[in-house]
Amino acid sequence: MKVVSACLMGCECRYDKKSNWHQEIEQLVKEGKAIPVCPEQLGGLPTPRNPAEIVGGDGFDVLDGNARVIDNQGNDVTQMFIDGAYQALRIAKIVGATEAILKERSPSCGSRQIYNGTFSKMKKEGVGVTAALLIRNGIRVQSEESLE
Repeated sequence: MKVVSACLMGCECRYDKKSNWHQEIEQLVKEGKAIPVCPEQLGGLPTPRNPAEIVGGDGFDVLDGNARVIDNQGNDVTQMFIDGAYQALRIAKIVGATEAILKERSPSCGSRQIYNGTFSKMKKEGVGVTAALLIRNGIRVQSEESLE
């Protein structure tokens, strides 16, 4: 069983109320092989919402209290990202997920790259908050880009 970013199966749950639909992800859900999650919604953030980036590190640093998640209006939304990550982990554990396919570059779900925290569209290596928590709990995380 896998968990997948809900936006990848077509849910309009991204910050801008759009999706990143991938037919392969939708098919996994239809076949009962994957469960969709949106950590940002699970953490209590609305849709649509202000875009957010990790400032001062990556998802591991956020979990360790060494970095913050800040939206483009300067609001600290760190706790909502952490709460959502723990809710996604709970779902993953309940369904016995051993893998996750997550949306690349997201401050929650990025598995190889995230934005650099300056809202300049510049990217850096690193993982999002949910990806980091899943990895720490033995769940293999990959990007939807690995399907292409």
